Amino acid sequence: MKYGTKILHNGNELDPHTGALSIPVYQASTFHQHDIDNLGKYGYSRSGNPTRDALEKTLAALENGTHAFAFSSGMAAVSSALAILEQGDHIVAAEDIYGGSYRILTEFFRKFGISTTFVDMTRLENIERAIGPNTRALFMESPSNPLLKITDIAGAVEVARKHALITMIDNTFMSPYFLQPLDLGVDIVIHSATKFLGGHSDVIAGAVITRDEDLASKIYFVQNGFGAVLGPQDCWLLLRGIKTLRARMVMQQESAIEVALWLKKQSWVTNVYYPGLEDHPGHGIVKSQATGFGAVLSFETDTVQRAKDIMKRVRLWSVAVSLGGVESILSYPVKMSHAAVPQAERERLGITENLIRLSVGLEDAGDLIEDLNVG
Repeated sequence: MKYGTKILHNGNELDPHTGALSIPVYQASTFHQHDIDNLGKYGYSRSGNPTRDALEKTLAALENGTHAFAFSSGMAAVSSALAILEQGDHIVAAEDIYGGSYRILTEFFRKFGISTTFVDMTRLENIERAIGPNTRALFMESPSNPLLKITDIAGAVEVARKHALITMIDNTFMSPYFLQPLDLGVDIVIHSATKFLGGHSDVIAGAVITRDEDLASKIYFVQNGFGAVLGPQDCWLLLRGIKTLRARMVMQQESAIEVALWLKKQSWVTNVYYPGLEDHPGHGIVKSQATGFGAVLSFETDTVQRAKDIMKRVRLWSVAVSLGGVESILSYPVKMSHAAVPQAERERLGITENLIRLSVGLEDAGDLIEDLNVG
């Protein structure tokens, strides 16, 4: 079965009770038990819900995993995956990750004795050098946020396995349509399902997927114990959004390439960060480990004022946080996604005041380009 067909036909598309082509919203908090000595599959919706069950099985199928867990947000998913670690553990993480992930690692988990070293993962030797005797996990983003740096995932996994590390990756930017990290040896895949999986800017959700039984047991313990689960209505919205994943990713990527190529030609653009460009340092690696490049790119303007003028003048681009929706979104990392990162660290990484991140939607690419044109 081709992947595009698998999105729609993965064994979780029909209501088993009625044959309905849309899984019902089981808006129930608790379930009657017919035999107290043989409890049913569902007891309390924090622990399990039929709508969430269908979503989680779908997510597992999309990532070629065996176990998936739906959370109330992308950060709930990131935090819950990291919460399987123990006091005293050390994490090696990509240095230019989403600001929320940076914040939770540096300000929350640090309080519980879990430390993090941030490295440039475009060079595998940086990972090797950062590993210490108490290192237990490797946390990746590829492409990274917001500079679209690429990690050799299989290479990073090989390094991690030498040291018996758990490997985790935030796969939000690529979505499972373009990249399935479990097939490259990664242990845990994380999504802000709010983004491309949902695709319509109408639901906040997160997902964690694995093939490992022991890791799945630990993640479920956190999901059930902390209770940051996705409600049935939002599960249904996410199931509905996933049905159009293929069409959206294909069309949005086509436009992203067109926008990136146009930006490259503008005199007032100093840098364009998009792995679909042949001169991107990670272009070859992406081609070897994924089937596409995604629909997110960033670019730098020649002046800060020009960047602000663009944000004031655009009419088709929504100036907003988030990404992955059907509408095109223009974000300002220093004030939005990476505001939690200290200014000195942002500047060291190259997240400057003239950097703009674009999430290309389904509008006509020519119209999007015309809207950006301030030359």
